[in-house]
Amino acid sequence: MVKAAINRGPSPEPPPGTRILVVGGGYVGMYTALRLQRELKAQLRDGRVGITVVAPDPYMTYQPFLPEAAAGSISPRHVVVPLRRVLDRCHIVIGEAQRIDHAARTATVTTLATEEEGTGPVEITYDELVLAPGSISRTLPVPGLADYAIGFKTVEEAIGLRNHVIEQMDIASSTRDPAVRDAALTFVFVGGGYAGVEALAELEDMARYTARYYHNIKPEDLKWILVEASDRILPEVGEEMGRYAIRELRGRNIDVRLETRLDSCENRVAVLSDGSRFPTRTVVWTAGVKPAPILAATDLPLTERGRLKCTAELQVEGVEHAWAAGDAAAVPDVTSDEKDKECAPNAQHAVRQAKVLAENIAASVNGKPLREYAHKYVGSVASLGLHKGVAHVYGRKLKGYPAWFMHRAYHLSRVPTFNRKARVLAEWTLAGLFKREIVSLGSLEHPRAEFELAAGGGPAKPGPEPGTEPGPKGPGGKEN
Repeated sequence: MVKAAINRGPSPEPPPGTRILVVGGGYVGMYTALRLQRELKAQLRDGRVGITVVAPDPYMTYQPFLPEAAAGSISPRHVVVPLRRVLDRCHIVIGEAQRIDHAARTATVTTLATEEEGTGPVEITYDELVLAPGSISRTLPVPGLADYAIGFKTVEEAIGLRNHVIEQMDIASSTRDPAVRDAALTFVFVGGGYAGVEALAELEDMARYTARYYHNIKPEDLKWILVEASDRILPEVGEEMGRYAIRELRGRNIDVRLETRLDSCENRVAVLSDGSRFPTRTVVWTAGVKPAPILAATDLPLTERGRLKCTAELQVEGVEHAWAAGDAAAVPDVTSDEKDKECAPNAQHAVRQAKVLAENIAASVNGKPLREYAHKYVGSVASLGLHKGVAHVYGRKLKGYPAWFMHRAYHLSRVPTFNRKARVLAEWTLAGLFKREIVSLGSLEHPRAEFELAAGGGPAKPGPEPGTEPGPKGPGGKEN
């Protein structure tokens, strides 16, 4: 960013006293700020401490529930937690940190009002910095990927994908062209980790159920393809449970292709490294993540993989008053016998690290000793659709209904706030009593289209396919 474009004017309502800046509103950002509210309650009340949270969205997304939201098992608004409600003692700034100068204790931030004001970004000063921006999708230079693929990291992508899948079934049901029908009913998912497998399994379940309401579409007409570059899927649940997951998916007529890559998806044709070609209107990219770009725009030490070098106390290595956890941080695993082993960048560690991080910041503010983060990985659970799953927890291996039930019970216990727990549980209960919803609300993505047509603006322009980028986006996913 050009230095002249930076606004040196006042930052939005800087808090008094010791200023704590939390960059990010995901797992680590929200849970750290929430814990700090409790740990520093007295200091916040009398003004000795102030907490500012900078996040691109006004909510935290509980990502493990995205597959169920896409399948319609949970309402989209119940997989997100409003930051302003739970962080009522913090100052919330909806925006994105563009640059951090820790030596000067300043963060350059663009907000939703930045462009409207025309005065450039603002600078927020701080005393203690918490970097928790999370991660973004890790993409490869695959021809056509930016034009035709869709990710699966946000609630908007999950609901957009659900609408898209049902819309493709509508197209297939009404077209008279066999080629269009085949492409509409072919769904390619790239990446065999949690996101890819759970999203595919839930959506396949939903589409198979939905097919009963189409007079000319049978479940076997739908073609689902999972592409994974390694020789296994779901490595977190172990090799044996990974093999079981493959058998389960293939038993549902899902084409699982291991040691295979997506070479191209130009012109709506998915070309795989094994030579296969699949005309398709749906490519879902879930092939890993990478650190958020803001980390490279700081003066803090990074690892070769672009993550922040951290100590076991969750401080940035060799730097005072800078803290990090979650996807952005390379935290040593003190419970491992392996030398230089780091904690895996997953939700299980992120939530627990946030608790220790907040307690250490509070201890630092109060002049007390810090403690190390130590948590032995207990295992993993994964859903393979309704009543199906795999789990490897505390050395025990589960599959089928018990694993699926454990998956739901674990994530229900982890979703923040009693309000969200109650709403999710109520929706699951109602889903067991009534039929699954099969409605596509694609018009939600283009709410003004109908009015523009009625107001004489001419035929509404068709919206982009999932994954296309109509233009640069600012904070909160808004188009600039």
